[in-house]
Amino acid sequence: MTRRQGRRQTRPIALTGIVTYPLASRRSKVTLDDFARPPRRGARVRAFLDGLPRQLAGDTLRRLAADVLRARARGRPILWGIGAHVIKVGLSPVLLDLMERGLVTGIAMNGAGIVHDFELALAGQTSEDVEAGLGRGAFGMARETGEQVNRAIVEGDRDGLGLGAAVGRFLEKGRARHRRLSLLAAAWRLGLPATVHVAVGT
Repeated sequence: MTRRQGRRQTRPIALTGIVTYPLASRRSKVTLDDFARPPRRGARVRAFLDGLPRQLAGDTLRRLAADVLRARARGRPILWGIGAHVIKVGLSPVLLDLMERGLVTGIAMNGAGIVHDFELALAGQTSEDVEAGLGRGAFGMARETGEQVNRAIVEGDRDGLGLGAAVGRFLEKGRARHRRLSLLAAAWRLGLPATVHVAVGT
């Protein structure tokens, strides 16, 4: 039997060679034991993590946490490479806590990371409306950001500092109002390396 489809004639696929098997006989990659378990009211973070699915990202997150703790116990460096969105969406307090606890021993970010970190430390706000700014020709034109970031970099260069250390020192020593939100200021204060890779991810 054939069917017309436009000008072509198609013939249904032959299913005679297909062999089926009982579902219960198959080894499946996901079973009920792997499902997430909702945390109970008042549960600790550990219970939440243990309740994540036992597959894919749930397993990856648990392995990462175990690897970080193992590295710390062995006195190994724990280096974090982050993009600017980690800062602009408000995760700095979490990373700052990890830095204070010794679970971050060095941090690397891209050039946009400096902007968000600096603006948060200086003004307690960041992340402009790109579309509106481009339309007015004002995107990236905040005076303090441009002037003071460049000043920090020039002053740091005179003292042989890289971008991360230069901006961190500037924010910490200049007592920026919200410097406690700055990853770079914290790195300077704690003596942790902070590097900035300007063209990565931009």
